[in-house]
Amino acid sequence: MSSENLEKAQAEGKYIRKIRSFVKREGRLTKGQAAALERSWPTMGLTHDQGLLDLTDVFGRQAPTVLEIGFGMGKSLVAMAAAAPEKNFIGIEVHRPGVGACLMDAEEAGLTNLRVFEHDAVEVLEDCIADGSLSTVQVYFPDPWHKKRHHKRRLIQPEFVELLRRKLAIGGIIHLATDWENYAEHMLEVMNSAKQWRNLSETNTYIPRPSERPLTKFEQRGERLGHGVWDLKFERVE
Repeated sequence: MSSENLEKAQAEGKYIRKIRSFVKREGRLTKGQAAALERSWPTMGLTHDQGLLDLTDVFGRQAPTVLEIGFGMGKSLVAMAAAAPEKNFIGIEVHRPGVGACLMDAEEAGLTNLRVFEHDAVEVLEDCIADGSLSTVQVYFPDPWHKKRHHKRRLIQPEFVELLRRKLAIGGIIHLATDWENYAEHMLEVMNSAKQWRNLSETNTYIPRPSERPLTKFEQRGERLGHGVWDLKFERVE
């Protein structure tokens, strides 16, 4: 639908379903997750209702800010934030048990440089993150939608990549990882087609897993079974 037709439909009061960055699969909170949410949300939680954020106010300092989309249970995000206290980290996840688990681990690690959203990533990026304000965006193991008829639901698409480009500073990095080769090929095609990026791979394809991305238990198991993981890093050049 063209933007003109979309505006016309909205003016006529028709409901237009927006593409979302996720499928909601709500699980049950454990007692520990619920308690962590209650304790730490006031200091670590961010909401879409807050609107455009001033990251200096949010973190009480100026520092490079890393944003992770779909952090799952938060193990890798917490490990990265703990390993890089000089950076700010923002995580976005729609599943409350994952948010609760992340806050539990963040509490245990004593983190002060991590904030989290429980909301759709597209809306957070559009409404809460200023253009040019991020140093890194990371998307690890997004839903591969492996059936061909579902490929259009994949998060890494040209329109979304352009949104990420706007939010990154010049020289900012997008880091993608997947364990589905077909999705890796799709990601590489989308990124190579976007002219405002430079592939940081020496072969102009994939990179070895960078040391800053923790190896997950799932990934370790996959390695033993001979499963591959593909990492991509691109720099915003304009």
